[in-house]
Amino acid sequence: MSVSDVTTTSLSRRTFLTATSSLLALGAAGSLLPGSVGSAFAADGTKEVLGGSHWGAFWATVEDGRFTKIRPWEGDYHPSEQLPGVQDIVYNAARIRYPMVRRAYLEKGPQAERDSRGDGDFVRVTWDQALDLVAGEIMRLEDEEGPWALYAGSYGWRSSGKIGNPQVMLKRMMNMAGGAVTSSSNYSKAALEGIMPYVLGSIDAAGPQTSYQSVVENTELIVFWASDPYKTNQIAFALPDHEEYKWFEDMKKAGIKSVFINPVQIESCKSLGGEWVPVRPHSDVALALGLCHVLLTEDLYDKDFINDYTYGFDEFAAYLKGDGWDKVEKTPEWAAELTEVSADDIRALARRLVNGRTMLVSGWSTQRMQYGEQWPWVFVTLAAMVGQVGLPGGGFCQNYHLYSQGSPSSDAPSLAPGLSTGTRQEKKEWPAEKGAKIIPVARIVDMLEGPGKPYEHNGETHVYPDVKMTYWVGGNPFHHHQDRNRMRKAWKKFETVVVQDFQWTSSARFADIVLPATTTAERDEIEQVGTVSKRAYVAMKKIVDPVFESRTDYAIFSDLADRLGFGQAFTAGKSELDMVRETYEQAKSTADSQGKVSMPDFNTFWEKGIVEFEIPEKNLRRVKYAEFREDPLMNMLPTPTGKIEIFSKTIEKFGYDDCPPHASWLEPVEWLGMKDKTYPLHLNSNHPDYRMHSQLNATVVRELYAVADREPCVINTQDAAERGISDGDVVRVFNGRGQILAGAVVSDDIRPGVLQVQEGGWYDPLDNSDPNTLCKYGDPNVLTIDIGSSRLAQATSAHTCMVDVEKFEGDVPEVDVFTAPAGAE
Repeated sequence: MSVSDVTTTSLSRRTFLTATSSLLALGAAGSLLPGSVGSAFAADGTKEVLGGSHWGAFWATVEDGRFTKIRPWEGDYHPSEQLPGVQDIVYNAARIRYPMVRRAYLEKGPQAERDSRGDGDFVRVTWDQALDLVAGEIMRLEDEEGPWALYAGSYGWRSSGKIGNPQVMLKRMMNMAGGAVTSSSNYSKAALEGIMPYVLGSIDAAGPQTSYQSVVENTELIVFWASDPYKTNQIAFALPDHEEYKWFEDMKKAGIKSVFINPVQIESCKSLGGEWVPVRPHSDVALALGLCHVLLTEDLYDKDFINDYTYGFDEFAAYLKGDGWDKVEKTPEWAAELTEVSADDIRALARRLVNGRTMLVSGWSTQRMQYGEQWPWVFVTLAAMVGQVGLPGGGFCQNYHLYSQGSPSSDAPSLAPGLSTGTRQEKKEWPAEKGAKIIPVARIVDMLEGPGKPYEHNGETHVYPDVKMTYWVGGNPFHHHQDRNRMRKAWKKFETVVVQDFQWTSSARFADIVLPATTTAERDEIEQVGTVSKRAYVAMKKIVDPVFESRTDYAIFSDLADRLGFGQAFTAGKSELDMVRETYEQAKSTADSQGKVSMPDFNTFWEKGIVEFEIPEKNLRRVKYAEFREDPLMNMLPTPTGKIEIFSKTIEKFGYDDCPPHASWLEPVEWLGMKDKTYPLHLNSNHPDYRMHSQLNATVVRELYAVADREPCVINTQDAAERGISDGDVVRVFNGRGQILAGAVVSDDIRPGVLQVQEGGWYDPLDNSDPNTLCKYGDPNVLTIDIGSSRLAQATSAHTCMVDVEKFEGDVPEVDVFTAPAGAE
């Protein structure tokens, strides 16, 4: 296949905009369209293949072996406008086409200079050359150093499917090779994951939540606190069912009152006609404490629930009244000064919370801050004081914004992954002084800067290992990590960087060896529709053959395993289609034994392309924590006391001044309430409207949101006027850590003092030799701070960030990050 054969298949702007404008109509009229089997052939020789993605299931049209059109699966309730990007990634200009090696590394190996990483000076090599280099370096470091010298902490959303998870494959391979340093938790909710096991005995934000039907039938007031389900439920690890959108329609019909606490008036708020409370960023804990103070001092809190279902309330109550560790009473007036929400409004909202059935809903951005552990703790504490936990339509939810967790479930079993990471087979003893085997994922730069340095995490002290090589698959660290300039400098510590991907992300550009992987459209897969609902299984057949010299992740790791001497053990002689079959047949065996759902044999399923499941009436009205409320002794929570721990003796023993033993207000190092502000605006690096983190940024979907060919920067009308900024201007956003260009969007939907640049924009440095170079496109993590949330979780603090903005003067540099580097076209 020639270059022209592929690139001419990319979507034009006109084709893309026409396609996206038709998606919703197609979803509504899907039953009228052809395509009832997995591969439907038309009279002219074209065919339609059912596929899937993080944005939903879809039908792919294939003409002459090329993926030419895409339309949503007719069972998708709310098709995503982003689907055309799923087609575009197969062929667009950012596609990695061949194995590539950085020129300096090809000449000198791990002894090569590292300053030219990111400059794009790559040389095309054969697959044998590339794989020999990778395998040779793994064996050298395992033998000469030890497993602590290799970092296999790959993290990210990867591609859809149960079989082709490259992160699992990488860890499986490294475990068989002798081990490697890996990572724990995530950038999404690590502070929540750190604190909730001490408060509720579980992460809580994972798995099914109180069902939508329970809310629609029982809730009178719903409070969305830094949560935007209307936007973020476009995506899912499984194929999204998009049931959240029907829920919003049903809530509106039911007349449920809604309040949205957020510095931005979001689409979720507008769709429900909700009340907008434009809270000052980083003051959410203070607002919640003020609400708790009202419930306490006005004797509105549920004493019976507190007495029967919680532990440690007296210590927290003393803190609210000013008798705690900081000797400050958390009155509404105190909270009003910090939050810029009036004391009267705080009192009124507190009273509304207990004047009927209330559901409190939290997103995760409020815990992606310094001291982020305090937010989920105070949120649960507030819900406990309201006292409706475990009641239909009441209590709290920390995950309605992702995976449609309120969807009712079918009785089908969940699909199991095709591979496991296996058991670590260390060939050398791993002495404690060589460092931790697992580090918190958000502390990778700390590890690179401080090998041998001790750090505290979750009540224990560890040592950072001295890593020399990293292998990254299924993610984009030059998107999700903070303080990009600090990261660029630390990245030079690696002697060898391997990136395996299908697009020239910024991470690939800062690699030594780049391996071209396939997209999901170029391999066989299987996935379920609905993380919770399990409405269907989709046979994600290969839509087209791999383009250029790309290979599936499984093929790449199988070849590497052969070179490392354990090829047969790695694959067990199975192909990807063998694993698809096994995964399906395992689910069918479970279904058969349970007798709740009927499934066809694999061949029938694979031919048809889909098996759908009914949602039983009995599953519509799930209530989280109902059993706990019904009998707190027989259904104790897995905490030391069996109750909701408002005060934690375990955390008290840790002695952390950055994570007290109950929810507390701790002033961050950067925020709008600072007395001395070098940079006067808070940066809100929110989840993108039209992509999944950095995925699809290098596709035609960018046409939906780019301003002046750059990431949009939303600025309040007043703040823009003070700086002479108009809609569509190119602006420079900056602070002491870095600077970026973006396209101005002037709006009253963002409160004064707050600037918004969506996370996930691809990093595009103007001059790689400049330690403070300008990012030409608009990666907000050039600006964000890289500190741990606290010693407990060591999570990201990305939302603790102050900046300034000005209209950019002079020649505007061209964005070129969305095409392949020179020599790699």
